Amino acid sequence: MNVVQELIKFLTQRFVQYLEMPREERRRRRQVKEPWTVRWFGMIPLSLRMLIRR
Repeated sequence: MNVVQELIKFLTQRFVQYLEMPREERRRRRQVKEPWTVRWFGMIPLSLRMLIRR
């Protein structure tokens, strides 16, 4: 239960940070084209994909 609450808190913080960011900064960051999985979850999805492919 505690892990779920921490995850929800983390995702909420990220979302609020994104909303408070100036529009120009959001547009500049979108041009980088970083996958959303990396932006939201770090390297975990990549490591899981590599583990599954083995």
